[in-house]
Amino acid sequence: MILLISCTTSCKKNNDSSDKEKTGYTGQAPSSVVPTVDKPIQKQWKGTWALTDSTTFFSNDFDGARLNGVAYDGNDHYTIWITAENTPINVSPWYAFKVWSTTERDITIQLTYQDSRNRYYPKISTDGKIFKSLDSISFKPINPGEGDFGIKAAPESAEITISVSENPTWVSAQELYTSTVVKTWIDSLSVKPFVKNYPVGLSKEGRTMHLMEINENEESKKALMIISRQHPPEVTGFLAMKSFIETISGDSELAVNFRKEHTVFVVPLMNPDGVDNGHWRHNMGGIDLNRDWQNFNQPETKNVRDFLREKDKDYDFVFGADFHSTWDDIYYPIDTTVTGKKGKIIFDWIDNISQRLPQKKTNVAASTNIDPTMVSRTYFYVNHDMPSIVFELGDNTSRDFLKLKGQVAAEEIMKLLLSQEE
Repeated sequence: MILLISCTTSCKKNNDSSDKEKTGYTGQAPSSVVPTVDKPIQKQWKGTWALTDSTTFFSNDFDGARLNGVAYDGNDHYTIWITAENTPINVSPWYAFKVWSTTERDITIQLTYQDSRNRYYPKISTDGKIFKSLDSISFKPINPGEGDFGIKAAPESAEITISVSENPTWVSAQELYTSTVVKTWIDSLSVKPFVKNYPVGLSKEGRTMHLMEINENEESKKALMIISRQHPPEVTGFLAMKSFIETISGDSELAVNFRKEHTVFVVPLMNPDGVDNGHWRHNMGGIDLNRDWQNFNQPETKNVRDFLREKDKDYDFVFGADFHSTWDDIYYPIDTTVTGKKGKIIFDWIDNISQRLPQKKTNVAASTNIDPTMVSRTYFYVNHDMPSIVFELGDNTSRDFLKLKGQVAAEEIMKLLLSQEE
């Protein structure tokens, strides 16, 4: 059973939030138990499409790309086709491609999908590094959806109009944070004397999974476990996690004092294969990693499981968070009817964040189901007695707010955990 509650104050009050406290998004339906043994995937062909008009070119030949077909319709109109790595699959239709032309002009591109709708609003870049949202006047939804949240609210497809020239333009569902980009960020923090990184294992396709360890006191025995990006398109969750970790690694008095008492372990990119191959959801085993925390059939989840088992001998894990993205900001904790007093810190943390960020209401969906473990949050709690949460950020939450929310979330958990030491 999953208990779904949306509230602006803590759900620790026996989950009795009133109707006036409810927000529009109540979360996703309970996750089904699914097999996690390998399933075949279809790797996309990589290369450049030279269209019959002989002037315009599309490419998916870069990490993070997703483009499965292009057709020229005449009159500077093109249709592209986006398919998933396998099915059935969560409707997270990731796309990313480059386009350029020998003739500078405006073109229109229709985005179409395999058994899905247009979930992600296009981001545009001229260098593949700095992205901004497409101007709304250049975006035309086709067959708009109904409601405020979920795939049914998304348009069936969309047309975008962009200016092309000899210099490529990148079009992407979200900003491109490939394994190379993430490793550059990890290395930038690792110049600090109290941050180190090392491999925690290899992915299905042989990519290194990097782990960051943050502390200033080798004698500290309290630990946090933070992971992100089990699902490749969920960039907003990664951005909030990035701010969260940068805040804990910062120079504030709070952060310095916290690092003297706590060690933070971070796996910023759980699914490097899925990210670099432009997957909608799965790893190279064709599996949703956040359904594999019971059977551990995939190397990515096994790597973190084995790491935690080893570290659990020396550390008391006091907090765990798995950062994701969905239709709107929402927290998925385990209900205190299950966790008791130990889990209360999660709801206190949610309350404190909400009080500091009242401009965006808090959605909370608390679960009473801890068998099977299946998802990371539940595994963390059941196997390591760790108060833990799935922390989801909206696909379209503003990037400035994501950074602020990550910062505030870090500050508030540091305060709460330090207060437990007093």
